[in-house]
Amino acid sequence: MKKFSVFFAFLFLNYPLLIAQNIQSPEEFLGYELGTQFTRHANVVDYFEHVSKNSDLVQYHTYGKTYEQRPLTYAVISTEANMGNLEDIRNNHLRNTGMESGTYSKSGEKAIVWLSYNVHGNESSSTEASMQTLYELVTSEKDLLENTVVIMDPCVNPDGRDRYANWYNQVKTTPYNTSPLAVEHNEPWPGGRPNHYLFDLNRDWAWATQVETQQRIKVYNQWLPHIHVDFHEQGINEPYYFAPAAEPFHEIITPFQREFQTEIGKNHARYFDEEGWLYFTKERFDLLYPSYGDTYPTYMGAIGMTYEQAGGGGAGLGVDTREGYELSLVDRVQHHHTTGISTVEVAASNVTKLNSAFNEFFSNNDAEYKSYALNGDPDKIAALKDLLDRHEISYSTAASGKISGYNYNQNRSDFVANENTLVVNSDQPKGKMVKVLFEPAAKLSDSLTYDITAWSLPYAYGLEAVASSKAVNENSSPATVASVSNSANPSGAGYVTKWTSMQDARFLADLLNEDIRVRFSETAFENNGQKFGPGSLVITKSDNRTTDDFDAKVVAIANTHNRQLTAATTGFSTSGPDFGSPQVKMVNAPRIGVIRGDGISSLNFGEIWHFFEQQLEYPVTPIETEYFSRVDLEKLDVLILPSGYYTSILGKNELNKLTAWVRSGGKVIAVGNSVKHFAGKEGFELKENKKETQKDTSKTGNLTPYDQREREGIMETITGSIVKTNVDQTHPMAFGYDDNYFSLKLSTDSFSLLENGYNVAYLQDDPEIVSGFAGSEAKGIIENSLTYGVEPMGRGSFVYLVDNPLFRAFWENGKLFMANAIFFVNNDDLSR
Repeated sequence: MKKFSVFFAFLFLNYPLLIAQNIQSPEEFLGYELGTQFTRHANVVDYFEHVSKNSDLVQYHTYGKTYEQRPLTYAVISTEANMGNLEDIRNNHLRNTGMESGTYSKSGEKAIVWLSYNVHGNESSSTEASMQTLYELVTSEKDLLENTVVIMDPCVNPDGRDRYANWYNQVKTTPYNTSPLAVEHNEPWPGGRPNHYLFDLNRDWAWATQVETQQRIKVYNQWLPHIHVDFHEQGINEPYYFAPAAEPFHEIITPFQREFQTEIGKNHARYFDEEGWLYFTKERFDLLYPSYGDTYPTYMGAIGMTYEQAGGGGAGLGVDTREGYELSLVDRVQHHHTTGISTVEVAASNVTKLNSAFNEFFSNNDAEYKSYALNGDPDKIAALKDLLDRHEISYSTAASGKISGYNYNQNRSDFVANENTLVVNSDQPKGKMVKVLFEPAAKLSDSLTYDITAWSLPYAYGLEAVASSKAVNENSSPATVASVSNSANPSGAGYVTKWTSMQDARFLADLLNEDIRVRFSETAFENNGQKFGPGSLVITKSDNRTTDDFDAKVVAIANTHNRQLTAATTGFSTSGPDFGSPQVKMVNAPRIGVIRGDGISSLNFGEIWHFFEQQLEYPVTPIETEYFSRVDLEKLDVLILPSGYYTSILGKNELNKLTAWVRSGGKVIAVGNSVKHFAGKEGFELKENKKETQKDTSKTGNLTPYDQREREGIMETITGSIVKTNVDQTHPMAFGYDDNYFSLKLSTDSFSLLENGYNVAYLQDDPEIVSGFAGSEAKGIIENSLTYGVEPMGRGSFVYLVDNPLFRAFWENGKLFMANAIFFVNNDDLSR
């Protein structure tokens, strides 16, 4: 009996050691040293599962799946005692922010650190580093966990990572080749950086258009960590970047957030200096655009930081740098591992300070605007509510009456609230994020910035809005969207419905997919005592005589999309065109192709691809540039050209072929800088505006000092600014829009107004830039320029979308221009 007592005492005293001995290191588990191979995502998942099964310090969860069905996972790591009390720790932490009711307990406070790896698939060293960091946190570094909870997402972008890793493993030499000329250092299009739909997930945090983001922020908002690190890679000749960040900082970032970044950076520097590793800080990577993996957490109270290791898709297992040394994956892994552990170390030493500052961030709100009130199309209001729900931002409806403040439409007319007016107050725990997303214009401390400088949601969603310095009176019971329940009317002439939003476009797409024939009216009309605007959809029994259960099908589809149908007892209109009028045109179901491949912007192709598959839900055929010259265009009705460089794609013969197809009834939709390819070409009216603002330095030379050249260069640039355009509402491409449209302008590309074609949206003298940075000479460049236009050619047309309406899928109000271009422009005759 005594022997058994001694044995159990031995087990009790040595249990943690025995468990630790069962945890294999990444090298032992994988069978190779980290950094000598790229680990497939499935094997990374296997290793995290192994550690969680063999350690009481780890819980490992799946929070979703990618578009390609790879698991999205995260691990929670802390001491055994903390893990047994994890929900209490999480809830207590949220009470400190005001997101959870109840009394906050200072005695139970911990530091919450979230480490996100591999958001860009080909910046692959960080996922390798995550395995080593996990291993050491539960073994040699577990003392750091006493008052710390660490959350690790080992791979934010599994689809992109596996795209890169699988390609690299296919083409690399053995042993690997360090020459930058080698194929293993030159990724093919589209590269491993983006996700399945070729979106940059590091620009999607705030907009949450991708499933990876949508599922991740659910978990993120359950924790709201004190510190968030986004691990990246940069060019092979840059050493390592860590915080503090560069200007501009958004004005809501607190002094503590600035100072604590520096404290963390100094700790990293201590380790890097000991090892003789180079690094830089305070350059290049700013904290302004709200949809990054450092800024979004920052605006949610965290110390949000980007860490950038030399590497990326051109680095492979090892590559020669211009400084004469080999940059190896082994070294890249070690650097990211070091900063990860260093971050946790600083957090563990500053628990009280972090919690105190966190409470202050969420408690103090001295925003200039106390409330944002919004009116507009119910579908657009609903879409904005969906976004706010994702971020757990509260909203309500306004009490009726006039609201004074800054009018976003700048027409100085009174803003009158009604029972459907949406109100978002800044007096809430996430009030600082409300300010960032809704403020009319972000203040810039420095015009040299890394991304767009304007994103205000009222403009993005096409809503009338006012920002009030006083809290707006709210209704006690917020309005809810009623579900539509249409009934069939077999004895009538058909059905009519409005056209004002993307939800209407999705409804039309579904009807066409189900072989229901649909018309649209080019002018306003009145039928059965109801008025309908241009673009209204007319679904007649006459057009669908061969459709079985026509009424039931139309009603079912309308109910699915929550579209209100008006049953028309007759096709005879009280005013305006009758249903059989030439002004009520057929919407033929178009066969659509979109170009992809070398020379094409993978991001813009992805935006278009995602638009069709995930938003419009209408079929599209991707066509590779490699074989485009051999494509039979007669099998298409619409060809979309994403932003890109078309010199080698559309040579003389290919352009002649394309224009002949258009003349016979085809339609080209050119997006972004693809428009440039047609400017000035023979047979085209489109021309680029000449830049007359540039100084003539042919005689004097350019005497701008070296250190001022970069700043001098931005005088003629626009970095994602919002401009107010004029709109020809009578053109089918503008149906559903007002006489002004706020466009997100990404460059100073400028094309003259069309004389014979149609200027659908355009800028005139002294264009109004309502938000964002524009260089001092940029306004002159874009004066009297085309934003969206149509150039007829024979029976077909070229549609020019100079500003990309699908940018990052977040500019909600631009999407209907694309739908109109597809379904309404030159689409009533597909009889080639």
